[in-house]
Order: sequence, then structure tokens, then C-alpha cells
Amino acid sequence: MIIAITGGKGGTGKSSIATALANELSKRHKVQLVDCDVDCPNDHLILGIERKEIEKVYQMIPVLDESKCTKCGKCAQNCKSNAIVFVKDKFPLFFIEQCNGCGVCEKICPTGAISRGKKLTGYVKIGKDETSGLDLISGEIIPTQMEGVRVIRKARELSQEKEYDFTIIDTAAGTHCPVVAALEGVDFVLAVTEPTPLGVHDLNLILDLCKELKLKYEVVINKSTIGDKNLVLKILEEKKVNIFGELPYSRKIIEDYSRGKPIVHKNIEEMAKKLERLSL
Repeated sequence: MIIAITGGKGGTGKSSIATALANELSKRHKVQLVDCDVDCPNDHLILGIERKEIEKVYQMIPVLDESKCTKCGKCAQNCKSNAIVFVKDKFPLFFIEQCNGCGVCEKICPTGAISRGKKLTGYVKIGKDETSGLDLISGEIIPTQMEGVRVIRKARELSQEKEYDFTIIDTAAGTHCPVVAALEGVDFVLAVTEPTPLGVHDLNLILDLCKELKLKYEVVINKSTIGDKNLVLKILEEKKVNIFGELPYSRKIIEDYSRGKPIVHKNIEEMAKKLERLSL
């Protein structure tokens, strides 16, 4: 079973819930955790797992052969990321940092003046908790790089090479393309929120995304004993979405988190049991 842990707002405890559930399920099952928050992967820090690089991820970049270029400007006209600037009677200028590697410029060029180069955009790393047997796959983009989707898809691809009882996908916050890529093909989504106006606003966005993607989803309320839980309940009632579980605000949880320890709590145990029942 593939379960995604996501959330519209950063800081709601998404990674804390993902690592806690992966840790709890690994006591009884073969479990894999895939950290798809490639801008800032931190699951390995919470679990105290050392990672090693197993694969580099590259992005296509255009390379211009000026001897073949007729200065027609079609490459710039069709570049949706505005990475190509064209001035009449001049060779096009390519801004590689803006390029998303779609390859349209290569395909549209009538003289074959544009070929494929590549640049390093990120890495996939792996690690293992030797005590529990939990496997970790972690995607990580190079700072300043914009294109994280390729890294996420490579991490997801590598995660399918072995059989697991449970694969937990920890997505980035938000509803942008990297989150959509991380949610592709999952069986069930847990949207983590907190009972605050900001948390509820962004929960609304992530629930709309899950509905648009036709995914099965429920909500986990983190820090449920602070703030105004009624804000969350109102949204869930309007959208007819179930609460999967709650985790109270706890000093012990905060202390464990600061020491790099996964959450251990009876409510996490209950949520893990619910996932086990769903997988049957």
C-alpha cells in the first residue's frame, strides 16, 4: 500500500507524522519511506539515518549549433518558461537557470540547430534504520535549481524496485507541480493540518487538489489541543471529509523532535493500525 502524507502549509508536522507512522509500521511490516520534499528533505534527520548517494539526476538543456541556426526565432516563440530571448537577426540567448528541460525548442527548430545537453539538477540518496529495518529513499535538488519534479519521479521510480508492505511518501508542502508528482499513483492520502486560520486555509487547497486528482484522502489534525479545532471541523463538514486521526500538542513530542527522534504516541499507534486495516 502506498500512502502519501501531505499538507498545504509548511510547518504543520507533515514530516513528523510521516516518520512516526513509518517507524511504527516498521515494527510489524516491511516499510519504505520516500522523502519527496526535495527542496528540504529532513526525514533522515528525524530518524537518525545516514544517507548515501545512489543516483544523480540530470535535466535536458538546449545546446545551440550556430552554424545551423537561421535566426528564425521559433525556439523563443514556443518556450513556455521564457528561457530563450530572441532579437531579430541575432542568435537566440538561452538562460539555462530558467529552463525547465521540456525539449520543445529542440523539437520546434526547423534546421536541427538545437541538440540536447544536460545539467546536474539533484540526487537520490538511500539509508536504512538498522534497528527497525525501515528503508529510506530521499530526493534532493541542488540549491538554486528550479526543477524538482525529475528528482521526485526518479525517487519514486527507484522506490518501486523492491516489494514493501507499506510505502510512505512524504511530500513537500503546497499544491505545486512537485507535490502533484509525489502524489501520482498513491493509494491513500493523509492531509496533515493544524487548527489555525493559516492551517485551515491551506488545508482547503490541498483537499481540492486531492479531489481534482481523484485520490482517496482523509485528514490528520496535528497539535489538535491548541488553536480552534472547530475551524478544521467546519471545513471537513463542508467537504464531507473524515478525520483519520489527531495528535495533541505535547512537550515530550517537541523534545523528541528537537533531539531527532520519531514521535512515539498512542495516537500514532492507532493511526498505524487503521492503515493496516485499510491495506487488507
